[in-house]
Amino acid sequence: MATVAELTAAYSSLLLRPEPGAGVCELCWNLTDGYCRCYACAHTEQRLAAMAPISYSVAHEQLHHVLAGYKRWPAPIAATTQRELAAVLWRHLLAHEPCHAAAARADRFELVTTVPAGTTERDRHQPLRRVVGELVGPTRDRYRRLLRRSDHPLETRTFDPLRFTATEGLNGEAILLIDDTWTTGASAQSAAAALRAAGAGAVAAVVIGRHVSREWRHNDRQLRRLAQPYDWGRCVHCAPSAAGPDGPLAPGASGRLAPGARTPSPRHASAG
Repeated sequence: MATVAELTAAYSSLLLRPEPGAGVCELCWNLTDGYCRCYACAHTEQRLAAMAPISYSVAHEQLHHVLAGYKRWPAPIAATTQRELAAVLWRHLLAHEPCHAAAARADRFELVTTVPAGTTERDRHQPLRRVVGELVGPTRDRYRRLLRRSDHPLETRTFDPLRFTATEGLNGEAILLIDDTWTTGASAQSAAAALRAAGAGAVAAVVIGRHVSREWRHNDRQLRRLAQPYDWGRCVHCAPSAAGPDGPLAPGASGRLAPGARTPSPRHASAG
């Protein structure tokens, strides 16, 4: 059975951690050409207490293909990709979930849930629920399917508090909301609105990839400045970690995927 560190080794060359500073949105980490907030965050109601991307997902590049492919590729390849993305989430949350809770002003996240897929049909087969609810050790015992798509008509990529319906009432629990990709943030903000309406406390989002385009304005120059290989000991909400360049899951660490997960090949990670 492969360790989390082994399954994430190939991703150290794919991931680009956002860095705060001039030209980076203070809310969603988009590249803004000098503004404090990107257009979407400036024009969308903010229902999340905090948002943290693990990496940028650059259009048409490797992580972008992985995040699309784990939902669409043939079953054996998709299953391998799901295990690898589970390992990325596992390794990140094991080290940095307390950072995200602090950013949301919560002691801890009592519950974990996922953002439903873009359509009712796609949501029936959404593999992210399996990743978070079964494969990722730090989340599986707290995971509940708290959201479903509503029948409310809506526009694509537009914030709407009626986009989702909570599956149960909540009692002030702080909730960690997980999604694979953030583009405009409309889905995650809508999901947070539904959770808050159902009685949740602070809701914070962690996404694997924050979508950006290298061709827009000065994005290529800004992306080239980001450190490589990826430092697992740091996140967007924390200072450099004392855990070293391998983060807390150095060789010999005990983090392992759920029973039945086999050691995959990272061949697809270089696709496209």
